[in-house]
This record gives sequence, structure tokens and C-alpha cells, in this order.
Amino acid sequence: MTTEIMPGCEPFSATGSSNAVLVLHGFTGSPQSMRPLAVRLAEAGYSVELPRLPGHGTSVEDLMTTTWDDWATSAEAAYEELLGRCENVAVVGLSMGGALTAYLAQRHDVAACVFINPQLIRPAKDLVEGLAALLDAGVTTIDPIAGDIKKEGVVETTYPSMPLSSIGTLFAAMAGVEDHLSSITAPTLLLSSRDDHVVPSENGDALMAHCAGPIQRVWLENSYHVATLDNDAAFLESEVLSFLERVFA
Repeated sequence: MTTEIMPGCEPFSATGSSNAVLVLHGFTGSPQSMRPLAVRLAEAGYSVELPRLPGHGTSVEDLMTTTWDDWATSAEAAYEELLGRCENVAVVGLSMGGALTAYLAQRHDVAACVFINPQLIRPAKDLVEGLAALLDAGVTTIDPIAGDIKKEGVVETTYPSMPLSSIGTLFAAMAGVEDHLSSITAPTLLLSSRDDHVVPSENGDALMAHCAGPIQRVWLENSYHVATLDNDAAFLESEVLSFLERVFA
């Protein structure tokens, strides 16, 4: 297995106050996509952990050996480590990181949740069937859907392809995530891009409909899926900081 981490994909950690934030990146992405937000949170005085999820930030071959269980276990370990040294822990997630945020909020008493263009619901039946057909035909990877950024000159560090087996485990996990959205009671901020070519807005709609805690949705008008690196990044960071300030107060 590859152990060399691609430049910029290293995890990020900062020790600050007893209020902490766990930041989670998306599928085939890396800490690179979330680092600017993590740094802003650290500068605001929070303790911050931005882990590199298993199989990410190295090679597609590494990702092929991992599943949803690996990513969820890693996220939960990072959450519990933060909770062991901090009083309160909020969780912020982009895309699949949003699914992991929901997973943690469904299992733990998190202080708050921030979802950025999250993947939260079952994929369409024809998409699942198409994936199965490709796997049956011996296809192992497909073209990537990462790097959906509107801002010119900005690139997300990701893989040149996506392993179908890993996508399958992500799709399968979404049933459990979707079925338990109503168990999320923490204060929640949902940031949704008007134009997202990766995750349909129905995912955010489902969270708005079923989340049991207080929830606010903010629309991002000038960004695509990877909004943390896009035109609305500064606005997004300010919204997250304002939200967390209110929650931790």
C-alpha cells in the first residue's frame, strides 16, 4: 500500500480552547479541500482536527482497499480523541464528510453540525444498478467527479479516477444515514451551492425535512460542489464561524 502523501494532502491539527471542531473532507478528496476552513477555525481559537481519511491523499490503489467502515471508524476515532481533551466538539463535513458528520451526530452528543453540500440520501436505483453492472463487467474505476469548482485557477487535489468498489460501500451506507436523519438533534448549519454538479440538492432538502434539531440553510450563489475552495469560500468561513460562536456561547 502506498504511504506517500500527495503534497498538500496532509492532515491538519491545532490546539486551542476547550471548544473543538472536527473537519471532514469528501470522497476521493483530502484535507487540502478543507484546510483553509480548518485554519480559519484554528485562528479563531478553536481546537481543530482535520484528519486524512483512509485511502485518501495518496493513490487510487490505496482507496480501492478501503470502505465506508474504514472512513467512519477513522472519523469516530478523531471525534473521540477530541472529546477526550476538549469540552465540546462540533463537526463540519463536505460531501461524504457530510455523511460522516451525520453518522457521528446520530451516534454521539455532538455540540453542533455543519454540512457543506452533503451526501446524505440513497442514490437513485438506476445509479446503483449501473454501478453493479459495471462491476459485473469487470470495470474497476471510472472517471472522477471531484474538482467541481467554479473559480478559475483553483484545483482540488484528488485522484484521476474513482474505484467502483469503494463507491459501492458509500452508496450502501447512505441508507442508514438517510433513515436516521431525524435522530440529529444538534444545532445545524447547512450550506448549499445553487449549482452543484456532484451531489443533488435533494440531499440538503432531506436534511431540512428530517433534522430534529434547530437548522438553518444558507445558499451559496457563486460556487459549485467544493465550495470551501470556491468563490464563496470567505463567506462560507464567516458563516461557519458566526454559527459556531452562537452555539458555543
